[in-house]
Amino acid sequence: MLMTALAVPTSAAVRSGPGHGDDGARCAPGASLLGFTDGLDKTTFDDTAVAGLSALSLTGPSRGLTLVDNVGTTPARIYDLSLKAGRDLTATVRGVTTLRRPNGAPYTGADFDGEGLVAERGGRTVLASSETEPTIRRFRLSDGTQTAELPVPARFRVTPDGEAVRNQTFEALAATPDGRELYAGMEGPLSTDGSDTEGHALVRVLRYTGRSGGAYAPTAQYAYRTDPALGLVELVALGRGRLIALERGFTAGVGNTVRVYLVSAAGAPDVTHTGSLADLSPRAFLRKELLVDLATCPPSGATAKQPQPNPLLDNVEGMALGGSSAGGRHVLYLISDDNAGATQTTRVYALSVRLHPSPGR
Repeated sequence: MLMTALAVPTSAAVRSGPGHGDDGARCAPGASLLGFTDGLDKTTFDDTAVAGLSALSLTGPSRGLTLVDNVGTTPARIYDLSLKAGRDLTATVRGVTTLRRPNGAPYTGADFDGEGLVAERGGRTVLASSETEPTIRRFRLSDGTQTAELPVPARFRVTPDGEAVRNQTFEALAATPDGRELYAGMEGPLSTDGSDTEGHALVRVLRYTGRSGGAYAPTAQYAYRTDPALGLVELVALGRGRLIALERGFTAGVGNTVRVYLVSAAGAPDVTHTGSLADLSPRAFLRKELLVDLATCPPSGATAKQPQPNPLLDNVEGMALGGSSAGGRHVLYLISDDNAGATQTTRVYALSVRLHPSPGR
């Protein structure tokens, strides 16, 4: 259930360095690092571990929800966060909600692998995706009880029931601002889609249409090609076919790769009835343009618990777009999943990004 507010001490909150101005430390022409905080790392709230945070959805100018990628017998849960970007980024836990079956029994790591999260309009319900089957379920925030489940096309079920690979399904979930479109992104390819000869994974993004808090039905599928050895882990839906995509990968002994792209689905074909994405021409895939590679941001005092190309990097899996900042930019929040492990860090980032029109076809 949702608990009363309690502040979690924060640390490693980074202030924009001298000479960077209000837009922070420059990472790329269209992106700057405002700050980061490790204040949630290895903390607890109401006797639960604040760990495995795999998704982020904003509920207000300085509020958000984050979903736990729970393991074992730990309960599936959502944390209510307070986020303040400014020149000092802070993140505090205000409450926790356990996610429950319709009969009131809690979901656990045995039957719920939470990865994607959408706070629906009105603030009473959320949609959460699980990689286990996969599923997209609706929960009441007041008590965490499941109230609905969205239809999932049969081929997206994990083998042997479908063509999906375990732990490579609905990692990304996003709704347009009006709530009329919902996008569910696969982390990895279906067995019939695979990768190309250069190692780009050929993955599908499902588009649902409906209304926030009501019924949704799948109406289209799009083809998306990741960078080599990376997976699609999160989406932000801007409306009118414009998306922001987060790709992430890990190489043992080297570390993580975290890249954010502006994506356009305008004019992209519906590939629902395409047997294999490998049969498509390059023009059939969603167009994308690099917004920022996190490795290009100044380390800004960050430390890493394992080898990283840049100590600022970690296992980033969640992303949410905030309001406008100075100069017409937006605040883009990222959050990392520490997998409840000693060598990874729960880290929240705030970037200032300029969202020019997405790449055309």
